[in-house]
Amino acid sequence: MMKALFTVFGLWLLTVTVQAALPDWQAPRGLEDPHLGQVLDTATGEWLAPGQLLERLLEAPYVLVGEKHDNPDHHALQLWLLEQLQARRPQGALVMEMLGPQQQAAVDEQQGRMLPEDAALVQALDWNPGWDWQHYGPLVRWGLAVPQRLLAANLGRDEMSALYRQPQPLSEVYRGETREALAQIMRESHCHKLPETQVPAMLAIQQGRDQRMAEVLQAAPTPALLLAGGYHVRKDLGVPLHWAGATAPRVLMLVEAGSALPDEAQADYVWLTPATEEQDYCAGIS
Repeated sequence: MMKALFTVFGLWLLTVTVQAALPDWQAPRGLEDPHLGQVLDTATGEWLAPGQLLERLLEAPYVLVGEKHDNPDHHALQLWLLEQLQARRPQGALVMEMLGPQQQAAVDEQQGRMLPEDAALVQALDWNPGWDWQHYGPLVRWGLAVPQRLLAANLGRDEMSALYRQPQPLSEVYRGETREALAQIMRESHCHKLPETQVPAMLAIQQGRDQRMAEVLQAAPTPALLLAGGYHVRKDLGVPLHWAGATAPRVLMLVEAGSALPDEAQADYVWLTPATEEQDYCAGIS
């Protein structure tokens, strides 16, 4: 009897160990960083193992995960995180910045069905080619396959166009330094080619997107997890500024080795990953 119990325990331990193994790194830089793959608790300064992060997120009804869109390790870790959380308790919803409201009906139609090959699924979902399917396809497939909701969190194209033409006033949450910090991000993301007259429109669109993400996440079945760009999840700039619920979301940012680490005012946890090859995103822009 005792031998059988030890055998069962050993198999369980092996399963947990296999499940907890992180995906192999794909990005080439920062591999020598001693904290690579570890998670910084910004409140305490403690570096956590990924398993410790899981335990801290298990009871959180809302989790925001911020990424660098073109880092493959960020997407691999997002999938790992979703799989590990789901293995420990049912996930209520996966919410994605990469999906707009015009796609929700198509998403709902595919939910829980036997999914077609990539080309057919991309067409069925009217997937935006601006989001690399190689990165996001596995996440979308996971969200459609498990018994939960996959929810669109972005504004529609028409909504963004309307905000660009007639920018809405900024909320009171964008006071002084917050507004200027976000405006500077807009300038930098447009390679300092954005006319100052267009900055208010860009801020209005950013505000609208963050407000929509907050609304969708708060209305989603819990536990709910949002995948979005790093600036969208920051506590001092993004979705948390528009949070109306009593329980604040936990903010996890995936950050490349060699980059400045967010502090407690910006994120709760920082997961350190390898960095992609350096590139000049503004090269060729006149």
